[in-house]
Amino acid sequence: MDLRPGQVAVVTGAASGIGLALAARFAAEGLKIVLADVEEAALEKAAAGLRARGADVHARVTDVGVREQVVALAESAYDTYGAVHVLCNNAGVGSGAEGRMWEHDPNDWRWAFAVNVWGVFHGIQAFLPRMIGSGQPGHVVNTSSGDGGIAPLPTASVYAVTKAAVVTMTESLYAHLRAEHARVGASVLFPGPHMLRTGLWESHRNRPDRYAKRRPRRTPYRSLDQWEAAMRAAGHEVRFTPVEEVADLVVAGVRADRFWLLPASEHSDDRIRARARSMLERAAPSYLESFILD
Repeated sequence: MDLRPGQVAVVTGAASGIGLALAARFAAEGLKIVLADVEEAALEKAAAGLRARGADVHARVTDVGVREQVVALAESAYDTYGAVHVLCNNAGVGSGAEGRMWEHDPNDWRWAFAVNVWGVFHGIQAFLPRMIGSGQPGHVVNTSSGDGGIAPLPTASVYAVTKAAVVTMTESLYAHLRAEHARVGASVLFPGPHMLRTGLWESHRNRPDRYAKRRPRRTPYRSLDQWEAAMRAAGHEVRFTPVEEVADLVVAGVRADRFWLLPASEHSDDRIRARARSMLERAAPSYLESFILD
């Protein structure tokens, strides 16, 4: 897809982190931007910042876990700009689950799936029919993660399960688009290759009452800064990938119609090979051993 000024990009989870970086990067290419996020104040701040840099921005508060709100987002985008060329289903949350899987609060799973999985599906159904029907070139980018998308971190299993689902959903979407000979491409994004400074660690601040925990947490939530300090105190180096680099990867990938938006990483490649080898050899998943808790 040839990105050109005047085209329209929709980004969910756009008030901060990867979403805001994507919006800024598309705006730098001259695209009009539709920002969607569940946090109204942060969304207004992000929109104002982009407008101050000359971007044409339309912002709408949206909980992607609610189908009607995503449908309304699509209606608003088309009413405002008349077209959508790029759709980034980027909104995501951490679950806040603690302990072993059999100890998890079911609402941790319900909330994570509502946003991370159903949110992507809602975006596909709300936007794709009109994107395909326009006959214009377009592209969909669904945000996954190395955690689950490549292999799970058992300490964040709920999130990993949702992100594995996003990979399979995007693979299926790619096949469906090709079968329809659509001019719309699809990509699955693995942000990284290192840690990212995003609001994912503070997802609980936006947790809806309908998914409230049924029992209190045993341990307090930990911020990214607290986690980083603990890792460094334990002697572990922590590396971060700027979100702007993720946005550059996406723009280049859309232009190249690249399905796997997976940054080069020896660590990721080793994990991919180890998992594939385990499957081909019908062997135990030894690539998880370093994450198994006492």
